[in-house]
Amino acid sequence: METLNFTMQRRQFLQALPASSLALAPTHVPAPPVAASKIKLSVSSYSYWHFKGDKFPIEQVIDEAAKLGLEGIDVLHRQMASEDNAYLQKLKRHAFVNGIAMTCLSIHQGFVYPDKAERQKNIDHTVHCMELAAKMGIPCLRLNTGRWGTIKSFDEFMKNRGQEPTIAGYTDEDAFGWCIESVQQCVKRAEELGVLLALENHWGLGATPEGMLRIYRAVNSPWLQLLMDTGNFLEDPYQKLEMIAPHTCFVQAKTYNGGGEWYTLDLDYDRIVKILRKVNYQGYLSLEFEGKAPAQTGVAQSIEMLRKALNN
Repeated sequence: METLNFTMQRRQFLQALPASSLALAPTHVPAPPVAASKIKLSVSSYSYWHFKGDKFPIEQVIDEAAKLGLEGIDVLHRQMASEDNAYLQKLKRHAFVNGIAMTCLSIHQGFVYPDKAERQKNIDHTVHCMELAAKMGIPCLRLNTGRWGTIKSFDEFMKNRGQEPTIAGYTDEDAFGWCIESVQQCVKRAEELGVLLALENHWGLGATPEGMLRIYRAVNSPWLQLLMDTGNFLEDPYQKLEMIAPHTCFVQAKTYNGGGEWYTLDLDYDRIVKILRKVNYQGYLSLEFEGKAPAQTGVAQSIEMLRKALNN
């Protein structure tokens, strides 16, 4: 009887309520806001060794990164002491116990060769380096397009602002075809290994955003994205950086304390960080210190500057 009275009272109460108050809650739930970009700071081992004198050990780069409170290091392949598996695993262990991620393996290769056998040699080298990266737990590999090589000295090449003539009888159209075909072969193995290829604006066909995007779109694979080197667009850099930013998976940030080894650019990192945040970039900003100041001083000063830019 008490239950029946309660039910009747409840029905009378609901009937007395205005119709608007009985409307069901909206079924649409607003999407959560997009998370703010959380760019992480890294340093390239190249910052401590500019191909001059004794190689600065990768283990010490890890130690320096830990002292500076960084989150990762970008490993220059030519700076490694060995490719022996024991050495690779030693690096991986040393990085992990110091709280440092090995973020990218930066290699040297190119596909601008009329000789198919020479292109295959570079494809094989790229695949080999992907396998090294996989063994070290490095998820990203820096890739170059390559260049014609008609200016043999890199110092002279830099004096010419990264421009050189083609090999007689060939054109850039030939070179784009070679590069696209070669990268297409590499992405198959990249997918198997879980190593993302990052095509850098590193001279040659990658000296312009149009060239980079042409290759990226032609290859059309989720295993090829772009690597933004902030110092490799020598003229009007910001508009060019904006063009490649939406497809960028890794950033190398050039600084030139003490004057650059080959040239010096006055880069506005507040502006560059805004470009990255505009596309919600979530990856690493890896310092590539290329100045003549002592490495420990130049790196520390550069990291302080980059931190300020990220905190603005």
